[in-house]
Amino acid sequence: MILIPCPHCGPRNSSEFRHAGEVKPRPDVGTVTPQEWRDYLYTRRNPAGWTTETWYHASGCRRFFTLTRHTVTNAIRSGEAGR
Repeated sequence: MILIPCPHCGPRNSSEFRHAGEVKPRPDVGTVTPQEWRDYLYTRRNPAGWTTETWYHASGCRRFFTLTRHTVTNAIRSGEAGR
């Protein structure tokens, strides 16, 4: 079982959450090219290591938050779950 530390509800089973993807900066819609927009929507780094991700607590507070997770071990850096 993987425990996800929700900043609003505390540690919960990962089955309560939905992964919303890695955090990446949104391009300026006034200057972005179609290729850059496509890359923003569909291209992911998928690293084997630490990455900052967005999660949604679907069966709890129904809020989005970010945390830093190791994609190989599923370890979560302590104190890095934020609002």
